[in-house]
Amino acid sequence: MKKKAVILLSGGLDSATALAIAKSLGFDCYALSFRYGQRHAVELECADQVAKTQGVVEHRIVTIDLGAFGGSALTDLNIDVPHEAGAEDEIPITYVPARNTVFLSYALAWAEVLGSTDIFIGVNALDYSGYPDCRPEFIAAYEKMANLATKAGVTGNKLTIHTPLISWTKAQIIQKGLELGVDYGSSSSCYDPAPDGKACGTCDSCRLRLKGFKEANATDPRTYQ
Repeated sequence: MKKKAVILLSGGLDSATALAIAKSLGFDCYALSFRYGQRHAVELECADQVAKTQGVVEHRIVTIDLGAFGGSALTDLNIDVPHEAGAEDEIPITYVPARNTVFLSYALAWAEVLGSTDIFIGVNALDYSGYPDCRPEFIAAYEKMANLATKAGVTGNKLTIHTPLISWTKAQIIQKGLELGVDYGSSSSCYDPAPDGKACGTCDSCRLRLKGFKEANATDPRTYQ
């Protein structure tokens, strides 16, 4: 039997690549996405397409309400998504407080029920927006906590949180995904898409994505406004 892995799947470029890497390593993949009050909910349609295209065993979308707290342009419609680069030493307003901590907690719970000791998350510490929950230090600390806090961990079934993209540039991520046959046209990275789902092309996430495709000498198949 293949080992099972839970994959955090947002519908974006990075998570689609992380899923493809997990599959290439021989895991049976269980994809987990969240409807958390994000304004760019089109990513959930993309997550569904990515999951189907890559043939996961199961894809679950869990509804939680991080929008109840606000504090981010992604969950509070009263805060505008920036369309120009901010200061490099500031955490941007698109940071969603504790988002990866919450997501990993759900992934940890599902993994334990599945009997899985492997979670994949597409965080990246190079071409990213300065989010504190995308750093290697955070992942290492969370993994340590997870192995102390679960029945699986304390009985010897040690959990591993895989971050295959953590030290790659966006171009390297795209190149790897293309090697593995990822259909990036099914993914969306935009923070402020149009009502029809077209990407804005000017938010921080779109700029990083477009830069990555340019540096990878590849064409982004996603439709932009």
